[in-house]
Amino acid sequence: MGFLEMKSMCGLVVLFLVMLPNAAAYDPLDPTGNITIKWDIVSWTADGYVAAVTMSNFQMYRSIMSPGWTLGWQWAKKEVIWSMVGAQTTEQGDCSKFKGNVPHCCLRNPIVLDFLPGVPYNQQFSNCCKGGVVSAWGQDPTGSVSAFQVSVGLAGTSNKTVKLPTNFTLLGPGPGYTCGPAKVVPSTVYLTPDHRRKTQALMTWNVTCTYSQFLASRNPSCCVSFSSFYNQTITPCPKCACGCQNKNNCVMSDSKQAHRKGINTPRKDNAPLLQCTHHMCPIRVHWHVKLNYKDYWRVKIAVTNFNYRMNYTQWTLVAQHPNLNAVTQVFSFVYKPLVPYESINDTGMFYGMKYYNDLLMEAGPLGNVQSEVLLKKNKDTFTFKQGWAFPRKVYFNGDECLLPPPDTYPYLPNSAHGSPISILTMAFSVLVFMLTI
Repeated sequence: MGFLEMKSMCGLVVLFLVMLPNAAAYDPLDPTGNITIKWDIVSWTADGYVAAVTMSNFQMYRSIMSPGWTLGWQWAKKEVIWSMVGAQTTEQGDCSKFKGNVPHCCLRNPIVLDFLPGVPYNQQFSNCCKGGVVSAWGQDPTGSVSAFQVSVGLAGTSNKTVKLPTNFTLLGPGPGYTCGPAKVVPSTVYLTPDHRRKTQALMTWNVTCTYSQFLASRNPSCCVSFSSFYNQTITPCPKCACGCQNKNNCVMSDSKQAHRKGINTPRKDNAPLLQCTHHMCPIRVHWHVKLNYKDYWRVKIAVTNFNYRMNYTQWTLVAQHPNLNAVTQVFSFVYKPLVPYESINDTGMFYGMKYYNDLLMEAGPLGNVQSEVLLKKNKDTFTFKQGWAFPRKVYFNGDECLLPPPDTYPYLPNSAHGSPISILTMAFSVLVFMLTI
C-alpha cells in the first residue's frame, strides 16, 4: 500500500471515529424516535409572556422512568420565571433586586422538575404531576406526554422581540439525550371543548432531543443468554458483558446482605447494587427455544432483574427475528409489531399487562417476568440450524443488549462431532414414538 493510499485510509478512519457519537443517536429500529419539547405562548403579559410547555415522547419503546425527566435551558437575555404551574425549578437563585413580588426563579440556567402526584389542584396543569415519568409512544400514547405552564418576565412582549431560550438539556432520568436548537414553527392550533371553534398559540417553537446509548453509558445495561430443547448446553451472557466496575460492590444472592432491611432503597445518584454474576448486568434476557410442532414452534422469554435498588415500571422488550412476522399467540405479555420500514416485518415489542406484570421488581425471588410466544413456521425459511432460531437484536427499555458470540449458540445435535447427546435424543424420540402407537 502506497503512502497516499495509507494517508487516505487514515483520514477515513478518523472521519468515522468523529462521526461515531452522532451516528449512535440514530436507532435503525426506531428511526423517527425523539422527544419534542414544544413551547406555546398563550398570552402576553406586561413584561413578557405565559407559555405552555409540552414534552412529547415519540420514541416507540424508550420511556422515562422514575425519578423522571430533568429539563434545563439558558435564557437569551435577563429573563426570570415569575411563576410555574405543574412543575418547579430546583433553585430560586438570587432575586434580591426585586421588591414586592419575588420571581419563582432568577437563574439564567434554570433546571425544571415535574411535580410528584398529589400536589394541590391549583398547582396542577394538564398532563403534569407524574414525577417526571413519561411512557413510550408505542406502549401508552396517552401517558407519553408531560406538560407545565411558565410565566416569563423581563422578556419580549411580541413575536419580534421574544428571544428563544438556548442550550436545552434533558435528562431522562440519566444522560443520553442531546437537544438541538429551538426553532420557530407554525403556531399550534387548539379546538375548544365543543369542537366548534379553533384558537391558536401566539407563537410556537420546538426543541428536538434524540437519545444515544453511546452517550448514556460506555457499557451495555443488559445481556442475553440462550438455550434450546435440542441441546443441553446453555449459552450464558458474555463475561463482564456490562463491565465489571461493580464487581467489588456486589451482593451474593444467598448472603445475609441480600435479605437485610432497606436493601431495596434507591440512592439519590441512582447507583446500582447488583447481584454478583459473571456478566454483572442489571438485566438479563433469556431466550429459550422450547418446543417444535409440525406447523409452529414455541419460545420462552424470561427477563431477570439483578439490581437490588431499582424496579422497572412500564418496562419494554424489543426483539428482532425474521419469524416475528408470523406471531400467532403471546402468553402473559402484550405484543406489538414494530414496522419502521413497511416492507420488513421482523421486529416486535413486548411489554407487561397493566396491573399484572408491567412492574419488574428488584433483584430477588420476584425480580423476573416471563412469557411464551407461539410462532407459525415459514416452510421456505424455517430452520434450527446455525442459530437461526435466536434473535438478531434485543433491546430492554430502549437500550441494546449484548448478545453472546454466534459460535457459542446452541447447535443441533446432529451437527455435533460425535456428541452422545444426539444419540440420547434420538433414542428418546424413538421411545416416545413407540409409546404413542
